[in-house]
Amino acid sequence: MNIDPWHVFTANFGMVPKPYTAFVTLLDMILFFVVSLKVATARGKHKVQAPATDGPEIFQRIFRVQMNTLEQLVQHLPLLWIAAFAMDDVFAAAFGCIWTLSRILYARGYYRKAKSRHKGFLIGLAVNVVLLIGALAGTIASF
Repeated sequence: MNIDPWHVFTANFGMVPKPYTAFVTLLDMILFFVVSLKVATARGKHKVQAPATDGPEIFQRIFRVQMNTLEQLVQHLPLLWIAAFAMDDVFAAAFGCIWTLSRILYARGYYRKAKSRHKGFLIGLAVNVVLLIGALAGTIASF
């Protein structure tokens, strides 16, 4: 009878196969939580009731940061994990950290004014291209 379904008290606890990539993934999730919380706060401050997404320009920028981050996460996370397994944990995690920092740069710029978002966006895009190439090369080499 298994009384520990999450294996917290077993020898396997803490044995994540790609710990650096897992840590970066958690950082990405914290980032998404923070930008989502910022939207919730902005809804209250600017009186934008859900499900509305239209409001003052500052609210729209805050909302777009959240949505663009979600859109980018959809491609970033699979590329990050495939690169971690196909190439190397540290390789993927290093580029994953750069991606996370690029999203912070993107958000800070976009919160100030819409035209200030490009640098963070382009850095994140470049990171995802590198992860795609690494994931593709490592996967093809596995055949």
